[in-house]
Amino acid sequence: MYFDRFAGRFAVPLRETRILAQIAMAVAALMLAAAAFAQPVSYSVAIQAPGDIEDLLRENLDLVRWQGNPRVDREQLARLVRAAPAQARTLVETEGYYSARVEARLDTSGAQPVARVRVEPGEPVRVGDVDVALRGFAPSDGGKPFDADALRAGWTLPTGRIFRQADWEAAKRNLLRQVMLTRYPRARLAESSATVDPDTRRALLKVVVDSGPEMRFDGLKIEGLERYPASIIENLNPIRPGDEYSEAQLQAFQARLQDTGYFMGVEVVADMSGVVEAEVAELEEGQPQPTPAVTAVPVIVRVTENKYKNVSVGLGFSTNTGYRSQLNYDDLDVFGLRMKSALTLESRRQTAMADFFLPTSARGYNDSFGTAIERNDLNGEVTTAATVAVRRSWGTPLLERSLTLELMTEKKTVGDKVTSRSKSLPLMFSWTKRELDNLVLPSKGYVINAQLGGALLPVLTDERFIRVLGRGIYYRPMTPQTTLVLRGELGALASRQKAGVPAAYLFRAGGDQSVRGYGYQDLGVREGDAIVGGRYLATASAEYQYWFKPRWGVALFVDAGNAADKLRDLKPETGAGIGARWRSPVGPINVDVAYGEAAREVRLHFSLGFTF
Repeated sequence: MYFDRFAGRFAVPLRETRILAQIAMAVAALMLAAAAFAQPVSYSVAIQAPGDIEDLLRENLDLVRWQGNPRVDREQLARLVRAAPAQARTLVETEGYYSARVEARLDTSGAQPVARVRVEPGEPVRVGDVDVALRGFAPSDGGKPFDADALRAGWTLPTGRIFRQADWEAAKRNLLRQVMLTRYPRARLAESSATVDPDTRRALLKVVVDSGPEMRFDGLKIEGLERYPASIIENLNPIRPGDEYSEAQLQAFQARLQDTGYFMGVEVVADMSGVVEAEVAELEEGQPQPTPAVTAVPVIVRVTENKYKNVSVGLGFSTNTGYRSQLNYDDLDVFGLRMKSALTLESRRQTAMADFFLPTSARGYNDSFGTAIERNDLNGEVTTAATVAVRRSWGTPLLERSLTLELMTEKKTVGDKVTSRSKSLPLMFSWTKRELDNLVLPSKGYVINAQLGGALLPVLTDERFIRVLGRGIYYRPMTPQTTLVLRGELGALASRQKAGVPAAYLFRAGGDQSVRGYGYQDLGVREGDAIVGGRYLATASAEYQYWFKPRWGVALFVDAGNAADKLRDLKPETGAGIGARWRSPVGPINVDVAYGEAAREVRLHFSLGFTF
């Protein structure tokens, strides 16, 4: 190469020109090859593993997540395949498999590359020893010892269970939650460890729970009250200064205030601000301070007052009573009383009612009186009843009692028979005990309801009778994702004859909250073409729930029961089915499909919560 001074430019000899051209062509070829290699590649993923493991890998492997992404070329695909075994091992370890054999390769024999992943999980690691240690929990002067045995018995990841990471985390949360419900709301996990030995396939678990200070309730602070007197809240307060901290007590107090109708919003909490400030100061100073034996915390009640008058209209549908339209009118000041009234029109039932409530007394009594007219058209029996009642209730949602004196007149027509009329003046006592982890969305505990009473005096009564009814529901968690629900009821009525006893005090079965697979109140005593109430009642239900998400679940259930006039005729009819469950903010919503063996038909049932 030389400089042509006449042309004013560089001149290149022919031989060198050919060399430069060859180099340029080679560079261009390399660039074209690189561009072709960097083009997006379409591939599929084939996973060979047991069902649950395969689902886990398909949901979490990067190979699957990046599938179809235009940014993935062949080099990136090869990198994903190389990373797949380590990622797969980490994932299957969360399910308890610590000795898994994992292979991953890229199959390019076909028109489209296939990333093949093969997993042999092997034997799972199971829980060996479980050490639940408690730090603190010393009872205060006069306080009862903490029930450590009951806490350990409630541990949900016992010896022999497969060690899954999700179950391990859930067991720790549940353990801490059980401690925080009463006395020690500031408890924390001071230490937790899981030592896994893949050779012996055992996991040694250790959890240390620090109690923090024991809490007791102090005074009451009320916020948001403007129009109504503080006595409305104070008279309903079941918490006394010095009582042990109890989340259930706070929930019960909140539920009582919500039920008054005076407030559209209620929040009842313990004021932990002083405790939290002390903990923050301790962390900032870096010097642990001695934990006080007992810490008193005030109870804060925050309310949003309701309007004096309120009108609401609703439309709905029930698989028990059909289509429903409802008009409600509430007035918080009718001669100093609270009035609740409603007009309800349903396909099978129509009701008009008005109740008047006196302010809760300082001793905790809730007194009310009211009147109602109700018409029912059920399975060939048509009843129209008018009632005037006075009622006293007391206690808390955890232990509730009531006494009701009711004057009832009833007109009844069964099939083509002549209409009969009756009157009765029964006195009924009701007792309800609730022991639940949550009053709105229960998953553990029980509810028992007992009713006893009758019309015993020949005063405004055509037929004297005694009536007893017992009902119960029991929730038992089997695993962190499953719950067993048992339900039952027994009832009996004693009288010289059934004629003259109001139909409302006789017994029927069938429907959403009774024996599913049968229509509402379809099980009872056959009288011609009609079904009427009987003297005896027995129902039972067993339901197994699986919660695949925190708020969503499915259930399998079997129900049985019937009503009859004689014990020997009390032959149970059975129903079984499957249902969907949703833990809604207002309570559990249940949608069930059930087959009634005697009815030989499938029915859809819809219900919200439970009736007691």
